[in-house]
Amino acid sequence: MKVFKIPVEQTDPSRSQSASNGESLRETLPTMYDLPSEDPEEPGLPDEFHDFQPQLLSATLRIQDYAADRIFTASDLNLYYDAHHQLWHKRPDWFLVVGVSRFYNERDLRLSYVMWQEKVSPMVVVELLSPGTEKEDLGQTEQKEGAPPTKWQVYEQILRVPYYVVFDRYTDRLRVFSLTDTHYQELTLTDDRLWIPDLNIGLGVWEGTYQGSHRRWLRWYSADGTWIPTDSESLVANRALLEVERQRAETERQRADRLAERLRSLGIDPD
Repeated sequence: MKVFKIPVEQTDPSRSQSASNGESLRETLPTMYDLPSEDPEEPGLPDEFHDFQPQLLSATLRIQDYAADRIFTASDLNLYYDAHHQLWHKRPDWFLVVGVSRFYNERDLRLSYVMWQEKVSPMVVVELLSPGTEKEDLGQTEQKEGAPPTKWQVYEQILRVPYYVVFDRYTDRLRVFSLTDTHYQELTLTDDRLWIPDLNIGLGVWEGTYQGSHRRWLRWYSADGTWIPTDSESLVANRALLEVERQRAETERQRADRLAERLRSLGIDPD
């Protein structure tokens, strides 16, 4: 990674956050290319669930109020949030941003999500509980002196993510925290479902088979309460409908042939 020599006045904590978002700092602070997600010391994803569940969330996301190229989702991608501490980051299991380009600078796949470049916070963050991260995911750890803020502090107080979702794969418990004026407040869910009026879409717990595994998964549902299918599920459903239509047409053809044969046996030309 290249070393940046940032002028003192640009990293002075006394400067306002609005100033750090200025175009001059955009030109001097590190970009996505300088702050990639890859970390050679990371052992990788903890298990297959942490790989498949984010895939299902992205695969079933359909937001009608935003064009597809103005919706960005990511999994296990470094999210840099503090221009004064440029290497501080969190890595959500999955997050959604609306109103930004699908691509970095309208052309490149992102290596990370850098807030002082993008300037739009996630609308939804999902964390999948694991024994090693449960306390931090649920805001039960305190910031250590001289250390970066906790995950909860970043989502609640810095990024101010409107919907923070926590799902426990071991108990299948879904918990959702909604941002009030200053703090997160846990929502009461009905049937393990959450309707998000800002996006006109819902998130819930679905029991079914995905990637060959039958269990309870998080996925999106539409305004009529039906689960939104993945592209492959839609393809299978469409093929099934075509097969039903083909069989119906074949049944009609056979019925017409039998009727025509009956008329011929009576000396009547069916044509």
